[in-house]
Amino acid sequence: MPVTLMAIAAHPGDALFTMGGAIAQHVEGGGRGVFVSLTLGEKGAPANITVDRYGEMQRVASLKAAKMLGAEFELLTYPDAEIPFKDQAALAVCDLVRQYKPEIVITHWGGSWHKDHQNCHLLVRDALFYSDLSAMNRKHPPHTVRKLFFADNWEDADNFKPDTYLDITNVADRWLKACDAYPMWRGQTGFFRYNDYYSSLAVMRGCLSGFGHAIALMSDPSGRVNRVETLL
Repeated sequence: MPVTLMAIAAHPGDALFTMGGAIAQHVEGGGRGVFVSLTLGEKGAPANITVDRYGEMQRVASLKAAKMLGAEFELLTYPDAEIPFKDQAALAVCDLVRQYKPEIVITHWGGSWHKDHQNCHLLVRDALFYSDLSAMNRKHPPHTVRKLFFADNWEDADNFKPDTYLDITNVADRWLKACDAYPMWRGQTGFFRYNDYYSSLAVMRGCLSGFGHAIALMSDPSGRVNRVETLL
């Protein structure tokens, strides 16, 4: 059975722009990729597009982008900018983790100025705890995620310390084309130049790691402990 990598983000753009390279590389290697976005990111709509219409545009873009990468996309229905830090939301994420059984999860780092990103980070931590808890009775049986990583996001940079560089050279073009499904990637919805930033970031991280293109990830601090009987 293919190993599953799940990318869990507050908004669809965060999922594709910061975690899509890892999903693309994982699927290319024969694994299964699943994106999860807690909102549609609908309140990022420009003045000339209604929130509802922009939300639908985000939904269409997400499904298109995931298909281009050979992955699946799950969209939850929390209002953009209003992701609640509550057990109900953590259990909704837990249910998806138990359903898809990912061995690896990537999500937001908690050092963010963005409320939705902060809450997503905390919800994923709780969701993984609940998923592993055998006494927590849900629709699907318990599942333990083996590895947790945090993504390199310009909005989550406070104390972000990458320790893992993933070579995405062979899938960089495909990933960038998938990102182009989103209007915000093309600069149509705001001031930030997502295309320039993340495409350049992949080159910069590649320079630091000796690859053509790479993404940087931060390991979960709790997973950095090595338990050995000898240093030899």
